[in-house]
Amino acid sequence: MGMPYIHKLNCPERCLFVLIFNCNPFFLLCHLLDFILQIFAAGLKMVLGTLSKLVCSTLSYPCEESLTDYLNIIFFGFKLHTTGGFDSLALLHLSLKIRIMASTDRIRINVCSETIFLNMQGEGVNTAFVDCVELLEEKEDVRVSVNSQAWGDIMHSHTYGPYYFLRGLNYARRKILTAHVIPDSIKGSLPFVNLFMPFVKWYFKQVYSYADAVIAISPMVEKAVKDLGVKTPVIRIDNPLHLDKWKRTEELRAKGRILLGLRENDFCVLGVGQLQQRKGPEDFIEIGKQLPGAQFRWAGGRPFGALTEGIKRLDQKIAEAPDHIQFAGLFSLADMPSIYAAADMFLFLSHQENCPLAPIEAAASGMPVVYRDIEEYKLLYKNEYCKATTISQFVDWINRLMNDPHLYESGLKISENLITQFDKYFIRQQLLRLYRRIMTGSTNGNSRQPNMILQQIRGKMPQPV
Repeated sequence: MGMPYIHKLNCPERCLFVLIFNCNPFFLLCHLLDFILQIFAAGLKMVLGTLSKLVCSTLSYPCEESLTDYLNIIFFGFKLHTTGGFDSLALLHLSLKIRIMASTDRIRINVCSETIFLNMQGEGVNTAFVDCVELLEEKEDVRVSVNSQAWGDIMHSHTYGPYYFLRGLNYARRKILTAHVIPDSIKGSLPFVNLFMPFVKWYFKQVYSYADAVIAISPMVEKAVKDLGVKTPVIRIDNPLHLDKWKRTEELRAKGRILLGLRENDFCVLGVGQLQQRKGPEDFIEIGKQLPGAQFRWAGGRPFGALTEGIKRLDQKIAEAPDHIQFAGLFSLADMPSIYAAADMFLFLSHQENCPLAPIEAAASGMPVVYRDIEEYKLLYKNEYCKATTISQFVDWINRLMNDPHLYESGLKISENLITQFDKYFIRQQLLRLYRRIMTGSTNGNSRQPNMILQQIRGKMPQPV
């Protein structure tokens, strides 16, 4: 049975099968039977929808999937057994087969994060992970699961530990990583980090290279990933901002003032972040000492515990701080809207950041935000923002905002304009486009052969009704 006869079959998928299994005549016969079964199964899909969910549930297959998919899996398993073709190419075909039958379904996104296992619910990476899940779930055009072991089309991870590598084994060519952390993010967090920096850079290179696409949340992250020599495509997408979640109300403000120990008429200067040198808590104390007429509150914990760089020095400064400067500890994500609503202005004193969530959340809450003037923000933000460099400049900003209603109103407008860059609906469309590009292998314009074949099959194969 030669190639001319095979071409007369006029089916791109059959040509693919022949290439994979070296023109095995028995396999070709199995495939012809499969083609008949495929048509029959498509008809069953219309009639046996309820039975489909029951069967799939019983067999621990995602209950949303069709009986058609399951029948194809069973029959293809029979072909693997009878032809002895259980190798990597056969597994590739199994993946393609399931994709063909599910091509009219919604993309299934498995969003992963180790912050859940590590109880880091008040940290920025976990907030970004939760925001991503909520954003995807707002509409029904994709199926979303969280840290799921079930079948999925795309794995979208927000962390980079062992779970990321383990779960990614099931998502060959379909892994996306949002890079919230770069090697420079470790500086100022742990002691003696410079000694381990070569290993840190090597590890992050493995992390980024393991993914099939890396989402860079800022231009600085994009540059850092590329500077490591990573070949993985890097796509710039900002963190989304859920405006409704952070909008302040009188109820939220009252609750937050109770949580922070504030009186009704207190002018509160808020800082949010991990208690580590990189975030600037020591400068927060020094600024507060010069402004006894305001109340200073810091919300945030120590994710690295006793390993935090300079922890003894920082603990001593906190203990010696005046009463109007208080470090309130870590709050849950559910309490953070109240914490922001309790404040009158926000200081963000970090020495290094990527695309920080805290200041834009504060801006969305409705208050002026003053940043430390660092290079990252010049590259990140498209709109004007308030900034200072020295402690005296920060003190001057606070004094003026406390006493000048017109300047305060101007600060509010700057905050309103700043957050327009992080429109969640636009960012959601960017994510969906990326997911589709990963599914078709067109990320960065470099098609990968299996996905290119899949795209051809999808365009020419008869689809189930």
